[in-house]
Amino acid sequence: MTIVYILLALVVLLGLYVVSVYNRYVRLRNQSEEAESAIDAHLKQRYDLIPNLVETVKGYAKHEEQTFTSVIEARNKAMSATTMVDKDNADKAFSSTLKSLFALSEAYPDLKANQGFLDLQAQLQKIEEQLLNARKYYNAIIKQLNTICEVFPSSLVAAMVHFAKKPYLSIEEEARARVEVKF
Repeated sequence: MTIVYILLALVVLLGLYVVSVYNRYVRLRNQSEEAESAIDAHLKQRYDLIPNLVETVKGYAKHEEQTFTSVIEARNKAMSATTMVDKDNADKAFSSTLKSLFALSEAYPDLKANQGFLDLQAQLQKIEEQLLNARKYYNAIIKQLNTICEVFPSSLVAAMVHFAKKPYLSIEEEARARVEVKF
């Protein structure tokens, strides 16, 4: 009779463990979805700000049409991405074209002094910082979620209920490059 109680207790404990791991995964999955939504909101703010920035620069650099077209095309492509990986890749391409837009401001001293341009640039910088923080939060959640999927014995539960690892968001290759300072 005691063997039956011990086996029953083990089954109950195992069941509680499975439920505990499952619930933890669900909480982390929901947090990752929340983080994705925050990133989407910051990206939308960023993409909504860009047409104003482009119009401001257009007034000063009328002959730079290719740069404006590239920025707007990259913005539209980034806005139409659906998965987090696609959004991340499209955003990297968008960031690259955005750098070319800001490079134009160096060639036009009047533009650099324009208050509207400076305000838009400050707003964009604030959004970039918020976006960076949202990406860090997302990656922290994904790290926890992926750990559950790989660490024994929770990996057994993950396999039973088909938990899957999610990809991290990464920085663009240009940002990885070593910055050279020359005097």
